[in-house]
Amino acid sequence: MNLSFKFIKSVSNIYEEMVSNGFSIVYLGEFSQDITLMFTSMAESDMEKRSEEKSIKKKVFHVLVETLQNLYRHSDEIIDSEAGNGLFIIGKKDDIYYIITSNKVSKVHKPNLEKALEEVNNASKEELKEMYKKQINEGKISNKGGAGLGLIDIARKTGEKLSYQFLQIDANYFFFILEVEINAKKID
Repeated sequence: MNLSFKFIKSVSNIYEEMVSNGFSIVYLGEFSQDITLMFTSMAESDMEKRSEEKSIKKKVFHVLVETLQNLYRHSDEIIDSEAGNGLFIIGKKDDIYYIITSNKVSKVHKPNLEKALEEVNNASKEELKEMYKKQINEGKISNKGGAGLGLIDIARKTGEKLSYQFLQIDANYFFFILEVEINAKKID
């Protein structure tokens, strides 16, 4: 089978982009609990190979689980009741781990998600702690199975603002991109 030059060049460009950005896992497709477990296992194995400190592994693992759960629970591109569709990337460049997820979000869900992201990003460390406690005690479970704790918990664990973007796909959907950074030098 002869591969076209255009296809080979595209694969080569993707490979070079992944290597230059330190991406170790890139996945596009269905997300479910089983796939989440597979990626957490792969990331854990990768950190073992890098001989990461236990505190770094623990924080990256925790944030990874939260971002993947958000992806498969809150995608508006549902494959079935147990899985959503999306993109997942994890990598490390210098001392920073990057976890990037993206999925479709309907225009109906966008305002609430954007409001939650803004509230989390505008909160101090102490306010995040209070928001977390309040959600634990009073939070209502959404129809997608979450109590709104994921974003709060991610911000608390990383100590960083959540970087996000909504790109309009069509009149009804946006492509939601969330990038979480975990600075290995700032782990307490």
